[in-house]
Amino acid sequence: MTENVGVLGKKSAQRTQRSGVERVVNAPLPTVYGEFRAIGYLDHDRGDEQVALVYGEIGTEGVLTRLHSECLTGDAFGSQHCECGDQLASALRAVVAEGSGIVVYLRGHEGRGIGLLAKLRAMALQAEGLDTVEANLALGLPVDARDYGVAAEMLHDLGVQSVRLMSNNPRKREALLRHGIQVAETVPLLIPPCENNITYLRTKRERLDHHLPHLDAVAHLS
Repeated sequence: MTENVGVLGKKSAQRTQRSGVERVVNAPLPTVYGEFRAIGYLDHDRGDEQVALVYGEIGTEGVLTRLHSECLTGDAFGSQHCECGDQLASALRAVVAEGSGIVVYLRGHEGRGIGLLAKLRAMALQAEGLDTVEANLALGLPVDARDYGVAAEMLHDLGVQSVRLMSNNPRKREALLRHGIQVAETVPLLIPPCENNITYLRTKRERLDHHLPHLDAVAHLS
């Protein structure tokens, strides 16, 4: 009898296990850029907590949108190894200037999906001369492990059907299209490079197909 109850309990748990993305909270978030709404989601498949920063009345078509991959070193610490922190700030400013828009902040995307410690290991290898692609491969890790399905689900939940996507990465556009979000326009998000990140950015352009035409004007940087 006890054994049967245990089996039934397991079956019940399997039936009630959640999947997909669930909206959990909608809270006002005043920032230095403007008054956003922080809409929090739980990704039941991966266990990640995600957030969409929504500004103004977004509508359904042509919503100015940024899918921003979590980057602790760039977003919080101001690292010049990448341009992530500047891109986040620029995207937030852009949606405020537009009067409406969304910045989807994607947790679990650290280091193009390999995690914080692995990213730091890759950065150490880059300091020794490898580029960002070679460093990931040397660690036995994928070059880019990010999945944008959760971002598309969040946009669907927000009623968005098409976006003006702030990105230099064609893979983001392709991912949204696969998941049923139309991309009306790709809006470049170009950050002036510096000596510390020019090699990284050139690798993104040459090996990861990022659209970074502004790099041609800074040949003087090493």
